[in-house]
Amino acid sequence: MPRPQLHAPEAVLDAVEELLAEGGRAALTIRALAARAGASNGSIYHSFGSLEAVVGRAWLRRAEQFLALQRAAVEAALLRDDPRGAVQAAADTTAQLAERDLRAAHLLVVLQRDEVLTDALPIEVADRLRALDAALLDTLRTLARAVFGRAGAAPVDVITACVVRLPAALLFPDVRAGHVRQATRDQLAAAVAAVLACGLPA
Repeated sequence: MPRPQLHAPEAVLDAVEELLAEGGRAALTIRALAARAGASNGSIYHSFGSLEAVVGRAWLRRAEQFLALQRAAVEAALLRDDPRGAVQAAADTTAQLAERDLRAAHLLVVLQRDEVLTDALPIEVADRLRALDAALLDTLRTLARAVFGRAGAAPVDVITACVVRLPAALLFPDVRAGHVRQATRDQLAAAVAAVLACGLPA
């Protein structure tokens, strides 16, 4: 008897986002995914291998989308010779993604990379997830060189505060609540400007 085939794997990845938004990580089961995607349990196992692999591919899809959006915003600002604007744009990427697709932003906010990168992931997915670290670091270094003229540990740490830590503190709660407020984005912009104004630590 032939193994069941999954004709719409994207529907399963979409179902991951929907179930996560509705019920959190506890809502993600093979049975729930199959019911939401209109597939059989067997077809999901055959196509993805495990629940962890489905979640990993769903997260990877949105993380790659996020980094591409961030990189495009940074490059556009740097073409305008606006390095501080590039940092602001990079910091605001979570809000930009939420405007385009709130479910996508929600997935990246409620599931952290280390929760997704498990031993159950296929090697190809795990390697692509690890490659995202290098892509993000490349963006951080690009911004550090643009703002400070160099990309050593101290400049990159300042940029990381602006692009990673401040958005996590300010934007993530709004994304979890289902709406990113303009006031929050304004606060983020002000916080990033303040950190950059402080310059490098002595």
